[in-house]
Amino acid sequence: MPFDERILSGLGVLSAIVNGGSFAAASEALDMSQSGVSRSVARLEARLGIRLFDRTTRVVTLTDEGRRFYDRVEPLLAGLEDATASASQGVNSVRGRLRVNVDPFFSRLVLGPTLGAFVADHPGLQLELVTRDQLGDMVTDGFDLAVRFGQPRPSTLVARKLLDTRIITVASPSYLKQFGRPCAPGDLQSNDHVCINYRDPETGHPFPWEFHRGKKKIVVSVNGRLTVNDVGTMHSVCMAGHGVAQIMALGAEDLLASGRLIDLFPDWPDEQFPLYALYPSRQHLAAKVRAFFDFIVAGCAGR
Repeated sequence: MPFDERILSGLGVLSAIVNGGSFAAASEALDMSQSGVSRSVARLEARLGIRLFDRTTRVVTLTDEGRRFYDRVEPLLAGLEDATASASQGVNSVRGRLRVNVDPFFSRLVLGPTLGAFVADHPGLQLELVTRDQLGDMVTDGFDLAVRFGQPRPSTLVARKLLDTRIITVASPSYLKQFGRPCAPGDLQSNDHVCINYRDPETGHPFPWEFHRGKKKIVVSVNGRLTVNDVGTMHSVCMAGHGVAQIMALGAEDLLASGRLIDLFPDWPDEQFPLYALYPSRQHLAAKVRAFFDFIVAGCAGR
């Protein structure tokens, strides 16, 4: 006899009758009619091939076969109740294991300084933070949440924008002293300038060099033999005077304010690069995911 939802429903009615002492008490506890309770018991008895209750006008008692059956299934029903309660608590309490896929630069810049405080605030949580330059298959890889730069590719994931950061074209004072300052983006196409490319983790190719001003957009083919995939390396190489770079304004505030890097084209200010939080479903979002999402939002607020 295959186990199905009708048997499970009947077991719930059986338990309610035993605990309540009568069909009427089970009817009230389950918000069912007494005839509905009786039909459920009849269906269960037919499926099992035994009589579960001896019924009189005053008393309902388990038969010997009914008692043996109930003694076997009652611990299983209790286990199901415990499992259901435990799962429900996960929706409302920050606990369990949380795996997060995070862009390395964002993790180091924004999350790292306050990550310890977040963990300390949630003693029931086991947090695994994995830094990658690619999203990969978030569900297959077992991630609950991801934080990635760039426009998300089409998928079933829920995408929540956290911020936009400007893309700026910069060089160091030592580079400008040696090669001169380009007057316009098109000057970067000449052999007089060296540019540092940054690899797009989604395509594996360098990002195109774009310049935006209002609705106007131009794309420039630049010269350069160096391609990197790490923001910190990009900053270091650029500050050392090797070449011109396009970087995010996020995280470069001190470099610009101190003059270690120079914004070459402040009259082309409108290229933006987004940061998104991604998670598998907006349905029944676990408290641990909501808590980490709120933590990320708070970290972005000052940016």
